[in-house]
Amino acid sequence: MPMSTDFFERQDAARRGTTWLVAMFVLGVIAVVGGTMLVAWLAVEGFEGSHPVASEYDPAAATEAELVRLAVPGAAGAGALLLIAVGSLYKVAQLRGGGHVVAENLGGRRVAADATDPTERRLLNVVEEMALASGVPTPPVFLLRDEPAINAFAAGYTPSDAVVAVTRGTAEQLSRDELQGVVAHEFSHILNGDMRLNIRLIGVLHGILLLGLIGRIMVRLAANASRGPRRSSNKKGGDPTAYLFAIGLALIVLGYLGTLIGNFIKAAVSRQREYLADASAVQFTRNPGGLAGALKRIGAALGSRLVAPNASEASHLFFAQGVFEGITGLLATHPPLEARIRRLDPQWDGKFPAAAAVPPAALEREEQAAGLAGFDERPGSPIAAVVPAHRVREAVHQVGDPREPHRQYAASLLRSLPRPVLDSVREPYGARAVMFGLLADRSADIRQKQLGVLERLAAPDVASLTRRLLPDLDGLDVRARLPLVDLALPSLRAMSPSQYADFLKCFQELVAADDRLGLFEWTLYRVLLRHLRPQFEKSAPPRASYYGLQRMGRQCSVLFSALAHADAGVEGAAAALARAAEKLPGVAIELLPPQQCGLAPLSGALEDLATVVEKQRRPIIDACAACICADREVTVAEAELLRGVCDMLDCPMPPLLPGGPVLFAHSAAV
Repeated sequence: MPMSTDFFERQDAARRGTTWLVAMFVLGVIAVVGGTMLVAWLAVEGFEGSHPVASEYDPAAATEAELVRLAVPGAAGAGALLLIAVGSLYKVAQLRGGGHVVAENLGGRRVAADATDPTERRLLNVVEEMALASGVPTPPVFLLRDEPAINAFAAGYTPSDAVVAVTRGTAEQLSRDELQGVVAHEFSHILNGDMRLNIRLIGVLHGILLLGLIGRIMVRLAANASRGPRRSSNKKGGDPTAYLFAIGLALIVLGYLGTLIGNFIKAAVSRQREYLADASAVQFTRNPGGLAGALKRIGAALGSRLVAPNASEASHLFFAQGVFEGITGLLATHPPLEARIRRLDPQWDGKFPAAAAVPPAALEREEQAAGLAGFDERPGSPIAAVVPAHRVREAVHQVGDPREPHRQYAASLLRSLPRPVLDSVREPYGARAVMFGLLADRSADIRQKQLGVLERLAAPDVASLTRRLLPDLDGLDVRARLPLVDLALPSLRAMSPSQYADFLKCFQELVAADDRLGLFEWTLYRVLLRHLRPQFEKSAPPRASYYGLQRMGRQCSVLFSALAHADAGVEGAAAALARAAEKLPGVAIELLPPQQCGLAPLSGALEDLATVVEKQRRPIIDACAACICADREVTVAEAELLRGVCDMLDCPMPPLLPGGPVLFAHSAAV
C-alpha cells in the first residue's frame, strides 16, 4: 500500500477499515455458528444411529426424533451466537477504560511522570518530545518489566486515552535513536487512526475465541472426572464423562476455527498498516537508521516474543511479531522482519547485531546531547509578536503529520522550560499549580483576587506552590502554554474524582475573577475539559454523524465569525469571513454579530463540528487558517488559538516553528 501523507485520508482509511472489520466479523460469526450447528447435527445423527427408533411401531417417537434433529442444532447455534455476543460485549465494555486496560492486562506498570531512573527518564523524555511535536496530549507510559524481548505498542480509542507501552528489553537494549524510531512508529498508529481500530478488534474477536476456551475447560473437567472413582454407566445414556469430553473436544475444534478466522482478520487489518507506520516514523524522525536498528536488534537472540498470557489477543498491536503465528507466516500480523529492514536499509548485509544493555553513563550523555543539534532558535529566545501567514499555512498542512524539525523544537522547548515548572507539571499537585498559574492575570488587582480564590478553594499545598511558580510562569513564552497543558494531562488524570471536582471549580472561579473570559482562557478551559472529562464524567465520545458540511452552516458561521472578530475587529471581519467562506463552497456562511458568536455558542459549534467525519474537517481547518491570515498578520496568540481549535476538532496540529525554513510535503495555499 503506498503511503498517504495526508492525515485526513489516513483517518478516513481507518474508518473504512472499521466497516470492513464489522463485515469480516459478521462472516466469522456466521462460520462459527454454522460450524456449531453442523457439529450438533452430526452428534444427533450419531446418537440416533446407535439408538434407532422403531418408526413403524411408534410414529410418535419418530416425530419426536425428527423434532430433536431440528431443535438441537438450532439451540446449539443460538447458544453459540449468544456466547459470542456476550463475550464481545463484555470485552468491549472492559476496554472502554482506554489503553491503560490493555497495558495492565499485559502486565504493564505505569512509569511515574517524575521518575528519576535513567532508563525510565530517557523513555519519558522521548515520549514527551514526540507528543509535543505531534500536538497531542502526552500519553501515560507503561513498562512491561517482565518482558526481556524488544517490543512496544500504543493502545486507546483517542489520543485522550492513549497509552504507550514498551517492554523492558526495549527500554534497556536500544540506543536513543532506536528508541525514538520505535516510539515514533507507535505515535504514527495514534495519528493514523490505527489505534482505535486495533482496540476494537480485541473486543469483537474475544467472543469468537470463547468457544475454544470453554471447550478446553470442559475437556479438563472430563479428564479430572475420569481420574476419579469409576462410576457405572447408564445403560441408555452411556458415560456422561465421555459426552462431556466429546462436547469439549468439538468446542475446541470450533474454537480453532474461531482462532483461525480471528487471526486472518488481524493479519488482514495489520500487515500493511505496519509498513505505513514505519514510513511515517521515518518521516517523523528523518532517521531510517534508528528504526532499522531497532528491528535489527529484534533479529538478535532476544527477539520480540512476549511471555504474557494475554499477548495473543493483542498481537496485532505490537511493534513487531509478539506471539508465534504459525510456521508459514500466512496469518502473521506483521510483515517479515527482513522485509521491513530492507525497506528502511536497502544496503543491509543481513546480519543482526548482538544485544547489549545501554550503560547508565551512555544514557546520560545521550540525554544531554539530544534534541538541540540542527535547530537555530531556542523557544525561550525573544520572538516577534507577529507570525508570518505562510508559516501558519504550512502548519495547517502538517496536521497529523509532524516532522523531525517539530521533534527538535519540542526537545528544545522542554530544555528551555524553567526547572521548577517542568518538575511541577510532572506530578499531580504541581500540574494543578501550573494550570492555575497560567490563568494569573497581569493586573495586580485581579491577580490578588485570584490568589484569594486559590486560598479559599485550592488545597493549601497547591495554593502555596502556585505562588512560588508565578515568577517563572510570568516569564514564559506564549508558545509554551499549550505544550504545558499537554505535559500536565497525564498528571491531572491521576487526580481522584473529588480532586477533579475541586480543580474544576477553582479553575472556573479563577477564570471568572476578571469578569470576562478571554480567548486563551476559554481555549485552555475547553482543551482541559475535552481531555479530562471522559475519565471523570460520564460522557460519550463524539461519533461521526455528518458526512458533509451542508447542514453545518450555522456552526461554521459561529466559528468563523468569532475568529474574524477576534482577528480583524469590526471593519475587517467581513473580509476575513469571505476568505474563510471561499474554502467551503456550498455551505451557507454569514457574518454574525459578536454577541451571537460568543464563547458559549462557540463551544456548542465546535462540539457539533467534531461530529463531522474526518475528511470533512480539512476544509474547516483550512478555512480557519484563511480567516486569521486574511490581514497577512497573525499574532502568536492567534496561532495558538488555532492550535486549540484543531485540538477540539481532534485534528492535532504540530507547533509553529520559529527559525529557518522547513520543507513540507504539502504546499497548497490557504
